[in-house]
Amino acid sequence: MTSEERLDRIEHLTAGIAEERRKDREEYKSLWRDTQRQLNEVSVRLVQLSEADSRLEERIEQLAEESRAANRQLEERIASLVSGFGEFIRQIKV
Repeated sequence: MTSEERLDRIEHLTAGIAEERRKDREEYKSLWRDTQRQLNEVSVRLVQLSEADSRLEERIEQLAEESRAANRQLEERIASLVSGFGEFIRQIKV
């Protein structure tokens, strides 16, 4: 193999390596863009979930307050009923 043929061969190999590097860079850029897009989507979804969690927390607190109010009313009704029974029994004994 002559030195000219060797130089041609080296140039050919170098061009192949350069082409592989260019393709790798394009692939890396594409992967980077996809990763960034996915991270953005996850961030948006996380914000949505956070907002939904806040609304759910508010609704749970509202239901808990309504439940406490209903429980107070029930306690008052039971106390009134027991008091009424006591009064009724006293009247019967008299």
